[in-house]
Amino acid sequence: MYCWYDMIEKGIKTEEYREIKKTWIKRFTGHDTLLFSFRNGYQAINQKGYTHVRFRRGYTSTTMLFELKDIVIGKGNIEWGADQGNNVFILKLGNRIYESN
Repeated sequence: MYCWYDMIEKGIKTEEYREIKKTWIKRFTGHDTLLFSFRNGYQAINQKGYTHVRFRRGYTSTTMLFELKDIVIGKGNIEWGADQGNNVFILKLGNRIYESN
């Protein structure tokens, strides 16, 4: 059984999920609600223009940096940790840029 970090590291898991909560809405859109993003379509989720995402293995200094292709809302893969039946933010990962141990 892999943990999510291991699955991303091995290239098995190509997207990461975040619950649709006020914290993530604000971080991804710069707004307090998703009304602005829904009005402009799902492609407007990454309104702050994030280009990369860094993952850290627990409380260690081991990290990976990936290109961020897109952030969309939808149903994620339950086998990869998405909440069953609920929409989530889906961070679509591109190429791995960097890994530190």
